[in-house]
Amino acid sequence: MSVIQRSIQVGWQLRVFFTEDVFAPDNLTLCDALADIAPRRVLVVLEDSLAQALPSLERRIENYFSAHAAGLKLVRSPLFVSGGELAKNSLTLVTDILSHIDRHHIDRHSYLVAIGGGALLDVAGFAAATAHRGVRLVRVPTTTLSQADSGVGVKNSINAFGKKNFVGTFAPPFAVFNDFNLLATLDPRDKRSGYVEAVKVACIRDAQFFDEIETNAEKLAAFEPAAMQRLIRRCAELHLDHIATSGDPFEIGSARPLDFGHWSAHKLEQLSNFRTGHGDAVVIGIALDVIYSRATGLIDPGSAERILKLLERLGFKLFADELLNADARNQLQILNGLEEFREHLGGELTITLLREIGRSVEVHEMDRSKVVAAIHELRDRAGRK
Repeated sequence: MSVIQRSIQVGWQLRVFFTEDVFAPDNLTLCDALADIAPRRVLVVLEDSLAQALPSLERRIENYFSAHAAGLKLVRSPLFVSGGELAKNSLTLVTDILSHIDRHHIDRHSYLVAIGGGALLDVAGFAAATAHRGVRLVRVPTTTLSQADSGVGVKNSINAFGKKNFVGTFAPPFAVFNDFNLLATLDPRDKRSGYVEAVKVACIRDAQFFDEIETNAEKLAAFEPAAMQRLIRRCAELHLDHIATSGDPFEIGSARPLDFGHWSAHKLEQLSNFRTGHGDAVVIGIALDVIYSRATGLIDPGSAERILKLLERLGFKLFADELLNADARNQLQILNGLEEFREHLGGELTITLLREIGRSVEVHEMDRSKVVAAIHELRDRAGRK
């Protein structure tokens, strides 16, 4: 036997720009980042609900590219597509976007600009990653959740076979543009949903950030702009730091620390037929794993209660009825999320839990009786509210 072996290293620059009124003609942030000597072709994909909430946005986008036509050529008016988690349950939207990439000759030096929430960014990103084996993706996240977390990551996906994110790619975007003004039309639930990712990353990475979120909890619950902007920026920064420095940006191993609270959250979304949004599901998943961490002696009761109370102060509910859904054998279906989580990564089960606020620990098995007890504690806690 003989073998030829080489180490292949690929460098990426992942840039997240923070700006306001990104499509104002005199705002050069996007143009300076994308334009070249020869005009680059641009296909814009716009979430339809955002276009309805901001009727002038389509025209503003067209005017922006018209003003900067020397460097960026808009190949057609923005393509409206559906957003929300249900949009990820079919290949139809991906195929539609791919057809326009083909029709308008978007090549690997052109740009697909996706404007919308995390689900829309996932769908458009999957299309961009698979067309020509990868065209340049530009994300303009328009929800708190996507600006703080999913929109600044390296993953694209759709759901399949009843499983969240079963089909997808790792493909870093060319650039991300966080425009705080695009959050203005969100309803309170969607404004709030991104907060949980900040609490999550603070719990596992940054105790000082957790203290800051606690201090600003009332301002955040009231959606005070400066507090929200600070939370979004710091949360995005911590996520990028992890991607850049963890040594496993494409999750080749079996650990996924940034998915603290997610093993049950993904299953809960599925059990609710996605009526429970991702942010609300992660809140419940974090609460469940915090109680489990306390029950197994990993984190002290006082710290556990601080986390649960902070989530409640931010306006979140810590329980959903679907946690008690049982199968024909009277087993809680949420527990199937453990095996699905293991299978999604491969290898052994790896769950992130807490030693203390700001410090996580990985475990490779979960005591199912203690998980069930934690669910019942959350149910009882909700009943006292």
